[in-house]
Amino acid sequence: MTEFTIASFNVKNLIGADQEYYRFESYTPEEYAWKKNWLANQLLSMNADIVCFQEIFDQAALQAVVDETNEAGNALNAEVIPDIAKRYHRKAIFEKLNFDAYSREQLFFAPNVDDGGAGHRRPGIAMLSRFGFEESPEVIQTLTQPVVIDFPSAGYDSGEKAGSYTLERLSRPIIKAKIKIGNQIVTIFNCHLKSKLGEYVKPAGASFAPEADLVHYLPAQRALGELRALLRRSAEAYVLRKLIADELVKDNPVMVLGDFNDSEYSVSSSMIKGERPFKNYAWMRRHDAEHKSDRYTEQEDLIIRAQIEQYQLQSAEMQFIKKSQRDMVFTSAFGGVYESIDQILMSQHFIEGSANNIGVMDYFSVFNDHIADGAHAEAPYNKLASDHGQIMAHMKLFD
Repeated sequence: MTEFTIASFNVKNLIGADQEYYRFESYTPEEYAWKKNWLANQLLSMNADIVCFQEIFDQAALQAVVDETNEAGNALNAEVIPDIAKRYHRKAIFEKLNFDAYSREQLFFAPNVDDGGAGHRRPGIAMLSRFGFEESPEVIQTLTQPVVIDFPSAGYDSGEKAGSYTLERLSRPIIKAKIKIGNQIVTIFNCHLKSKLGEYVKPAGASFAPEADLVHYLPAQRALGELRALLRRSAEAYVLRKLIADELVKDNPVMVLGDFNDSEYSVSSSMIKGERPFKNYAWMRRHDAEHKSDRYTEQEDLIIRAQIEQYQLQSAEMQFIKKSQRDMVFTSAFGGVYESIDQILMSQHFIEGSANNIGVMDYFSVFNDHIADGAHAEAPYNKLASDHGQIMAHMKLFD
């Protein structure tokens, strides 16, 4: 049996000192040193084999975090791992305490194609893997074929359109990586979907969008900005879902991690996870019905449910809650609302009892004390520590 851990880590605006990422936003050398140290300590505590990072502006800054993690981990090994000459050195506890350093070849960074100059930076994402990568990971952001979403008119059979939305580029890249773990090659996606923050159009020649002026509040226009964000996030969820389906149709094991910027039960999250089948389709009127009683047969019911389940992803968090009877996991706190917007999803290959089962999740960890302890809400600590909790799945593969 092969055991591994896989985690999602939104680091919140990682960049080196004295570099303006958003307008007027930067870290002093002291603030950067504090942030780097905090991230390294968090990464060391997690000690995950695979880590999917979000909000990375600068690969060098992330590499510095990994280097500091390695330095601290090696120092800890020297203190707590017994010499081979000690008769008790093979105790299982020391396998758990041991830290394996990450190499530079195990870190892959995907910059944002829209990344601009000082004050106009756009974050990328990264993946760290102790197993390395089977091939160079694929980065998806500028779409070779734009997504065109047509809206039918109210009379659905008329053939007329009520409008359309076109997406040519994702707000942040998606990383698709093939990683060999034990005897299995697993396809892992790292994503960071568009946030709920509204998008506003700045008129030609203006220095800011009218909606940004909160003194002269424009409620309907602010709502339109949220609509733009929702459309973009949902379209990005569709792009990710199609990439996932392309792997599942080949029966490839899949795991999807990242900042979904929406809750477990949101429409965009549901799109990524896939449709949930009804318990029985034999009651449903057929798509090609010619008479009132034309319904799917019991045999067709089995076919329908099997096809839908083949493309489903399961939430690691929900698997954990069912197993542990815990009622709440959260990775984000904003405006007094605690919710999980960071997720780990897995294909049926990792669900016990499925026809193509190759492994299971043994445990699920959440590192969110820095959010829940009250320090996050107002203190300067908010700027330096991540505003997300980290999540990690403990997996077992059957050899």
